[in-house]
Amino acid sequence: MAISLKPRRFVFEYTQAGLVAVIFALFVRTFLVQPFTIPSPSMESTLLVGDYILVNKFALTSLASPIERAFLPIAPIRRGDVIVFRFPHDERQDYVKRAIGLPGETVKIVDRVVYIQKPGQDGYVPLIEPYSSHTDPGSVPPELDNFGPLAVPEGQYFVMGDNRDNSLDSREWGLVPRDHIIGRGLLVYWSFEGGRPEGVQAASRQPASGVRRLIRSAGAFFTDTRWQRTFHLIR
Repeated sequence: MAISLKPRRFVFEYTQAGLVAVIFALFVRTFLVQPFTIPSPSMESTLLVGDYILVNKFALTSLASPIERAFLPIAPIRRGDVIVFRFPHDERQDYVKRAIGLPGETVKIVDRVVYIQKPGQDGYVPLIEPYSSHTDPGSVPPELDNFGPLAVPEGQYFVMGDNRDNSLDSREWGLVPRDHIIGRGLLVYWSFEGGRPEGVQAASRQPASGVRRLIRSAGAFFTDTRWQRTFHLIR
């Protein structure tokens, strides 16, 4: 025997399902993961311009309750983590950099080499940074190749971009407070090179029709997507 829903109940059930979906999406975005886009080359080649990334907010959530901290997998920020944070001098902007100096440590840079002195430690230890690069000299002030020493206070972090010659970071504008950190970079879920497809001119004398523009956009999606970076883990 067929079962039919009355129109009012049908609308109610679908409305209820839609509200649950919206609430779940807001919960995920607020507490678990959040998407971001990479607009600058400061983190190349770890992150490229046009990468669309997911940020794990839950792992670095700062919770006030000791009970929540005891039962939830809240992780500390570790050296080398790629983190997204609200820019300390303009919280409307979100930045992505790598955590280099941790609270209580002292950081100095000598001829581009980063040195760390941990609390109670005599002398400095150079960091081994396979992710860093110096491929674009002159893009940032040359004095940033030498820096410090700077003591990192509690609740603050010293961050740098991987593309050291093209990154304005803690060397230039200072430290990042813990409560400004949104989360840790998780993965690249899509990467779009953004260049126009080969053979398409920069300008045309006659405007393309709507159908032609749609075809070109669809073609660009396939030709300019960096498929090899899909679901690429951020390290």
